[in-house]
Amino acid sequence: MDFSFSAEQQSLRDAVQQICDRYPDDYWLERDREGGFPHPFHADLAEGGWLGIAMPEEFGGAGLGITEAALMMQTIAASGAGFSGASAVHMNIFGLNPVVVYGSEAQRRAWLPDLIAGKDKACFAVTEPDAGLDTTRLSTRAVRDGDDYVVHGRKIWISTAQVANKMLLLARTTPLADVSRPTHGLSLFYTDLDRARVEVREIEKMGRKSVDSNMLFIDGLRIPAAHRIGEEGKGFEYILHGLNPERILIAAEAVGIGRAALGHAVRYAGERVVFGRPIGQNQGVQHPLAQAWMQLEAANLMVWKAASDYDAGLPCGPAANAAKYLAAEAGHQACQTAVLTLGGMGYAKEYHVERLLRESYIPRIAPISPQLIMCYIAEKVLGLPKSY
Repeated sequence: MDFSFSAEQQSLRDAVQQICDRYPDDYWLERDREGGFPHPFHADLAEGGWLGIAMPEEFGGAGLGITEAALMMQTIAASGAGFSGASAVHMNIFGLNPVVVYGSEAQRRAWLPDLIAGKDKACFAVTEPDAGLDTTRLSTRAVRDGDDYVVHGRKIWISTAQVANKMLLLARTTPLADVSRPTHGLSLFYTDLDRARVEVREIEKMGRKSVDSNMLFIDGLRIPAAHRIGEEGKGFEYILHGLNPERILIAAEAVGIGRAALGHAVRYAGERVVFGRPIGQNQGVQHPLAQAWMQLEAANLMVWKAASDYDAGLPCGPAANAAKYLAAEAGHQACQTAVLTLGGMGYAKEYHVERLLRESYIPRIAPISPQLIMCYIAEKVLGLPKSY
């Protein structure tokens, strides 16, 4: 069993790090203060070919696995970019997987190259205000009208919709009352985000100001039937192919943000002198930092297990969910420890750790709650009765 990265993977990490080095902590602090999508960062990653890291080579991608994608995303988050940087490109890595797997040849050739090149930006329009994590209860309707579907409904917590020109949309094409199973009757579309028919209203939030989150109000959006992915009514099945990769990527990013915060805290503890000695000489400061490092490393091992299982075509649901849970908790604890290590300075924006702490709540909340992960493990791994 080999836990080391290959020479190619190390080169990948180094190349991504070189791009990240152009965007130091102060760049992300400015984005946190002023907002505004990090277009130069996104463009540099696109120019390097990184937006298509897990996409097929024939469409301009690199054709690599989720392991390499997770390594890239972890490098971005650990550079100090946190989720402000990671979320700017996160959708590209996993979101269009249903198109890769279920899209027609014409759809893949029409849609993927521009996304990989950075010409298109897409948002993932699934979540709704009245459904939450119960995706089968989505109420957004897509009704067939000749060669089009006409869509009405609402979506919430849709990232990058302020800057996106495309969206991956899940909508109900058959009423819930008319299907034999709740997962049936949902269809998946990849189409233009027509702002004449879709009102995008930004949600003011705790952190990650540079990557917007939004409510979408869809009123009579016409989507050509040619923009439907796969068969009508099988959209729920299709999006499942993106869920485990998303959990793995979120987990890798959570470890990355924890490492960024830990790095700040360790440097401060070694330099800050109180009562004639660096505070890092005191066990009361040392031990929480050591604990944070161990928790991050343990979670990281589960990240790579889940990624390797996925790339090998093995069942990875339990590992992907466990990785997301463990990494989110470890990343958050490392960020909190960093703030407390810096004391009053940890509360100051110029020291960056308070920004990382605010962003560290993202992987704990999304894309699935820690409580549902524990329910999943209890049922699917331990064989206990379903609790919900």
